Amino acid sequence: MAAPCSLARCVVSPAGKPSAAVIFLHGSGDTGPGIKSWVREILKKDLAFGHIRVIFPTAPARPYTPMMGGISNVWFDRYKISMDSPEHLDSITPMCHVLADLIKEEVASGVAKNRILLGGFSMGGAMAMHLAYRYHRDVAGVFALSSFLNDNSVVYKELEGTRQGLPELFQCHGQADELVFHQWGEKTCTRLKGLGVTSSFHSFPNLLHELSLQELEQLRAWILKKLPEVTAKPGEET
Repeated sequence: MAAPCSLARCVVSPAGKPSAAVIFLHGSGDTGPGIKSWVREILKKDLAFGHIRVIFPTAPARPYTPMMGGISNVWFDRYKISMDSPEHLDSITPMCHVLADLIKEEVASGVAKNRILLGGFSMGGAMAMHLAYRYHRDVAGVFALSSFLNDNSVVYKELEGTRQGLPELFQCHGQADELVFHQWGEKTCTRLKGLGVTSSFHSFPNLLHELSLQELEQLRAWILKKLPEVTAKPGEET
């Protein structure tokens, strides 16, 4: 099924003009409003900032092989949920180009590209890693929550020989995750570090394939570290 040219999305915007943006991609079967609500339920407030626009797009509905071909909101198809499976590049690569339009929209609105973070939960984190490390290495950083890349990922191949100017990676993973195993996330982090990516990996005991308050608080702190508020110079508009 061909991906649409424009993605539905919901947005948490600051009161004033944003100087930075976060694009937060949901996991398989979810929606932008769904993960926004999930985050709000855990934090007891929106993932909101005084100077950052947070965008939660929704993946297009498409047949999803792990669901026996059933229709689901997924960023790409998978042959199976396993590190040793080949990547479904026929769906991953086109979606990178669709998501690039969100980056272009932010840049057109006045947000510098090096003030944009890409990330997501589960499949959304994998999609963000493809998007950033294959096509948009000049973004501010990448976050991947309960996510992994396949052993033979094209991301690794395309990073070979590229050691400078790569976005920093922030990873979180539950040690009790029975869908995307903790060691898959750890291995992804190790492989990317070996290819020159500055990365941090945060483990959470007893956490299943889900988000947690501690995890989201650490993510929020990291976002503010990567996208601090910019103080206008004298004579410039605020």
